[in-house]
Amino acid sequence: MAVEVGSQAPDFTLNDYNRQPVSLSSFRGEKPVLLVFYPFAFSGTCTGELCQLRDEFDDYDGRVQVLGVSIDTVFSLKTWAEQQGYQFPLLSDFWPHGEVAKAYGVFNEGSGMALRGTFLIDKDGVVRFAEVNQPGEPRDQSAWKKAVSELPA
Repeated sequence: MAVEVGSQAPDFTLNDYNRQPVSLSSFRGEKPVLLVFYPFAFSGTCTGELCQLRDEFDDYDGRVQVLGVSIDTVFSLKTWAEQQGYQFPLLSDFWPHGEVAKAYGVFNEGSGMALRGTFLIDKDGVVRFAEVNQPGEPRDQSAWKKAVSELPA
């Protein structure tokens, strides 16, 4: 079951594509976080979604920290980020395999991948928006953009 709106977001520390640790709690009190789980780097739907996020990055007006999370290795994520020009961290939930995705209720045991889960977490660590899309079901980014725009300044 996915983490629900109004609940405390599970904290985690994962390595980004530069093998640097990134903790959710490091943003507490500083900046809300848009946590975007996706199945696999280099896949068509995931590339389209993250490229849209990249292309519309200014729409967030610096109001949130975007963090992408998948079960890919840091090496795959680095190559993908460089190829696509992503300006937000991509975090590796590779090992222990999918542990953060499991904590958020978006790990697909049958395929060993994260579902398309999107969570907006406020400065206090509370989930303000949550949506989970099944495999093959792309996200409508307008829903989370609306949620970001409704965050207190």
